[in-house]
Amino acid sequence: MELFHHTHPFPPFIPETATKLIVGTLPPPRFTRRELKPDDVDFCYGSRDGLLWPVLDRIFQLDLKYENTSEAIQQRQDFLKSRKIGICDIVESSRREKIDASDLGMQKVELRDMLEILRKYPKIDTLLFTGGNSKNGPEYFFRKYLKEQSAEVNLRIVSNKSPRVHQFILEGRSIKTVSLIAPSGAANISIGSSELYKELKKKNPEFNTLDFRVLQYKEFF
Repeated sequence: MELFHHTHPFPPFIPETATKLIVGTLPPPRFTRRELKPDDVDFCYGSRDGLLWPVLDRIFQLDLKYENTSEAIQQRQDFLKSRKIGICDIVESSRREKIDASDLGMQKVELRDMLEILRKYPKIDTLLFTGGNSKNGPEYFFRKYLKEQSAEVNLRIVSNKSPRVHQFILEGRSIKTVSLIAPSGAANISIGSSELYKELKKKNPEFNTLDFRVLQYKEFF
C-alpha cells in the first residue's frame, strides 16, 4: 500500500526580531493537498478546526478574519512581527496510511534542523510547544531530535506542573521550552480531566476548554 507523503506546506515564519518560537508538528493533510475550506486560512495553524488563533485573538483582541484570503494571512503575520513571535513546526514531512491530522498516524518522520534554526535567530529564548511529550507531540520530537543531534544539549526540568517548562543551553545561550496544551479539539479530554479545570468549572459553570487555554497561553505569550 502506498503511503501518503504529508509534507509541511509552509516554510518557517520567523521575524528577525523573534524572541519566541511556536513549535508544532504538521497542519492537516488538506493544506498539503491544497484543498482548503472557505474558512481555512492559508497560513500556519490556519485550519478552521484549530484553536491557536482563536485563543490569541481572545488574549490580544485581534479581531481576526477566519477566511481563505490574503488579508487573513496578513493579519496573522503582522501580529507575529509586532509581538516578536515566530512559527517553526518541527516536522518537515511524514508518511501516512490514513489521510488525517492525527499525530500518532505519522510514520517515517523527517524533522527540521531546529538547532540550526536557533543559531540563525539568536534572539529566540523561548520555544512554545503546541503539545507535550506524548508520542509524536512536539516536545517528544524535540527530545528525539536532541538525542540524535547533540550529546551536549539536554532538556533540564524547570517546572513539572502543567504546562511543563524545561531549559537547555545552546552554546552558552539559555533557551526555555513550554509544553502548552495542544490547540486541537483532541486535547479537550485531557483538559476535562485536569484538577485545575474542574475547580474553575465548579466556580463558574460557563467556563470552558477554550477559556482554559486562554488562561494558560496568556502567561507565556
